[in-house]
Amino acid sequence: MKTPATSTLLSALCGAMLYLTPMAETAQATGGPGTDTGAPAGQYQLDPTHSSLSFSVNHLGLSNYVVRFTSYTVLLQYDPAQPGKSSVTASIDPASLRTYYPADYRASHPNSKFASWDEDLAQSEKFFNAGKFPQIAFRSTAVRSAGPGSLHITGELTLLGQTHPVELDATLVGSTASHPMQPGRAAIGFSAHGSLARSAFGMDSFLSPPLIGDTVTVQFEGEFQQAGNP
Repeated sequence: MKTPATSTLLSALCGAMLYLTPMAETAQATGGPGTDTGAPAGQYQLDPTHSSLSFSVNHLGLSNYVVRFTSYTVLLQYDPAQPGKSSVTASIDPASLRTYYPADYRASHPNSKFASWDEDLAQSEKFFNAGKFPQIAFRSTAVRSAGPGSLHITGELTLLGQTHPVELDATLVGSTASHPMQPGRAAIGFSAHGSLARSAFGMDSFLSPPLIGDTVTVQFEGEFQQAGNP
């Protein structure tokens, strides 16, 4: 038997489902690169509240250690009908990295001049040396379709003052001509990953013996909103 409280709860749940279902359908991609994906061609800026950028590196041959950046910008010029006309640029603050190191860093590193493992990794000359190199930069040099919903991105990464080519594979997660929470503004979401050798940029500490791996895997998940007013 339904009570007044039960009826109220059921009504609320039904209302929530009716509200959420159109949003999910609206945000769903309608096609991959080379087709109409919902979001029109144009410039898209990162939505930092719904994005993440991280890298992982092998630690002692036992695990893949993950580090996340918290301050970065990405600008996307996207043409769903002609992917080759698309481009992407990114700027990362290396001092914004977060490891969420749970142990007592000072106790385990009594001779370190740094206050935390995050600061050590960001500022040490062995690693990102952010005081001397305050920016990591990426710019694409070519974008091509790699099949429905997929892009292959070739670009140049500048790290520790050195610039070398890197490649990324990106997957279209979703696209809409009108953001569910900002009607009239187009939005698009991508997942991207790639890898690089840190030694190529001069970051070669702890490679011999191999305490920390040379291959760095980068992972990006993010949403973009069309630049300008809807």
